[in-house]
This record gives sequence, C-alpha cells and structure tokens, in this order.
Amino acid sequence: QVQLVESGGGLVQPGGSLRLSCVASGSIFGADFMGWWRQPPGKQRELVAQIFRGGVVNYSDAVKGRFTGSRDDANNTVFLHMNSLKPEDTAVYYCRYFRFAPRVDSWGQGTQVTVSA
Repeated sequence: QVQLVESGGGLVQPGGSLRLSCVASGSIFGADFMGWWRQPPGKQRELVAQIFRGGVVNYSDAVKGRFTGSRDDANNTVFLHMNSLKPEDTAVYYCRYFRFAPRVDSWGQGTQVTVSA
C-alpha cells in the first residue's frame, strides 16, 4: 500500500482560495490515477478531481472551472488548487492513489476545508 498525507486545509471566506497537497510515501508514477474526493457533512464521499497518468483531469460538475488538479510525479505529490470557494465546498477532502494491476487503492486521512464568513 501507498501512504498518503494531505495538507493545506483550513478555514477560508467565500470567494477565497486554498491549495491542497498530497504527498505519497513512494513513487506515484505507477498510479493509473490519483485525485481528490470529498465528504461534505452528512453526505457521501464524492469525486472532486481525478488525475490520470499523463495529466488528463476529470472534474465533477460542481467544481469545474474553479478547481485545478495536478500531479508532480518527480516529487510524488498531487495538488488541488481551489478558487472561488463556496460554502457548499465545505468538506473533508481525501487524496486517493489507484492502480489497476496489481490492484492498489489507498486513501489519505483527509484534511478539513471550511468555507464560511
């Protein structure tokens, strides 16, 4: 398994920005995709940004145009740049590493993002 550690969460006002980082314990070059999921209070975990090998990113409709996901394979890190934050973006944000073969599906512990005035 790959260990993942997220950082960068916090409290921000509506319209503000944050950058989340996720550092992996080993190389992320072999990951078929990495990315970010979130779990709002009282709701199920949902996709935010799925970052494929080569840099193609699949975004949820809720964040498209406001969030940017990227991966730095040389430093085993993925990022989520969040702009124009809204109160409904409040959630615990989780980093994920996924490889099809051999199968590996690892999650970080999560980092809290709170958007409030």
